[in-house]
Amino acid sequence: MPTLYGLKNCSTCRTAAQELKGAGKDVTFVDVRESRLAPDVIDRFLQEFGDALVNRRSTTWRNLSDRQRQGSPDDLIARHPSLMKRPVIVEGEMSTLGWNAAARARHLGE
Repeated sequence: MPTLYGLKNCSTCRTAAQELKGAGKDVTFVDVRESRLAPDVIDRFLQEFGDALVNRRSTTWRNLSDRQRQGSPDDLIARHPSLMKRPVIVEGEMSTLGWNAAARARHLGE
């Protein structure tokens, strides 16, 4: 059963959840703004995806001061969960970042 970490108002997250459900998968959705990520979860994601986990194109990023942007990725995501690129989908030992052709292929077998 996949767990999708994202934001409920994110269209990409909603699309990913719908496509996973359409493939017969029972998806657990975790809104990272409502259910703050535990430090060990953030650490796991950073180990898997590195700096790519921080969405530097987001409105949240643009609204941060230069000083705030200098924070460590784990601290930035803990303080500003919407900075996390999304969705992060965890299914067993497999994790993907974003919902693109590669993520679809891994989760849907396309």
